[in-house]
Amino acid sequence: MRYVLQIYSPDGYWDSLSEEKRRALYAEYFAFTRDVSEEGVLVGSHELEPAATATSVRVRDGETLVTDGPFAETKERLGGYYVIEVESLDEALEWAARIPSARHGTIEVRPVVMHEEEVA
Repeated sequence: MRYVLQIYSPDGYWDSLSEEKRRALYAEYFAFTRDVSEEGVLVGSHELEPAATATSVRVRDGETLVTDGPFAETKERLGGYYVIEVESLDEALEWAARIPSARHGTIEVRPVVMHEEEVA
C-alpha cells in the first residue's frame, strides 16, 4: 500500500531556529531520506515553499477564483511530504515516527487511493 506522510510544523517554527539548529535538522532529514530510500519504500518526496507562497484556485458557478495564500489559515503549515510504499499502516506509522518534525509538529499518515490502471 502507498501512504502519504504529510509533515506539519507550527507556523514560524523553522524561522525561529538558529542557523546551526536548522542545519542539524536538515541533516536529520537527509539521513531519514537516505534510510527510507535505501529500504526501497520511498516513492517520492518534496519540501514545500512556505504557505505564504501558495495560490488557491476555486471554481464556483463556472467562475474561476484565484486567491493568494494557502487554502486555510492554520497554526500549523504543510512543509513537505513523503510518499512511501509499505505492507501495512503499522509500517507507515513506524516510518512517520522517524521523521524529525514528528518531535515538534505532526505527521499525518494517509493512504493513497490506487486505481486498477495504476497498479500495473
